[in-house]
Amino acid sequence: MKSILAAMVCVFVLSGCAVFQSHEPLPTVDQVDLERYMGQWYVIANIPYFGERGNVAGRAIYRPREDGRMDDIYLYKKGDFDAPEKRLEGVAWVVDGDTNATWKVRFYWPFTFGYYIVALDEDYGWTLVGHPSRDYAWIMARTPRLDDALYQSLLDRFTALGYDASRLQKVPQFPEQIGQPGFQ
Repeated sequence: MKSILAAMVCVFVLSGCAVFQSHEPLPTVDQVDLERYMGQWYVIANIPYFGERGNVAGRAIYRPREDGRMDDIYLYKKGDFDAPEKRLEGVAWVVDGDTNATWKVRFYWPFTFGYYIVALDEDYGWTLVGHPSRDYAWIMARTPRLDDALYQSLLDRFTALGYDASRLQKVPQFPEQIGQPGFQ
């Protein structure tokens, strides 16, 4: 219970910091087909923060719900592939119904977090998710590995959006990636 309370306090503090920073608006993609977006996404890289720092085998699963919202299930292992898989269940909902590219996500009531789909492969093979503060970013893909040229081009897209792409670190999806350069 103490760790949940501490996490909620951190989210509140971080949210407050984001409110007082001045950034250009974060553009999103023109349209997201939610049916195609649903399913499993591997977390290829992110800007590490307390909730995901040191996790391996991270992936998100989005599922539609009868109430019009979406399940947001985060699966991961803490630091080691031999560790037991952990599961964090949240709920997400579309904020911008014209594009379906801006969501709110909640893992712990009453705290919500903005989820902005800022780039999306036309075949829905990869996506870039960000936050207007530019302190949070994710590269996710339908497969657990991206080739280096594609990965670099996705980092370049984040840079063009005003992110410091050097802050993104790869999330190990395979045991041999732990401790390798560029990985958490």
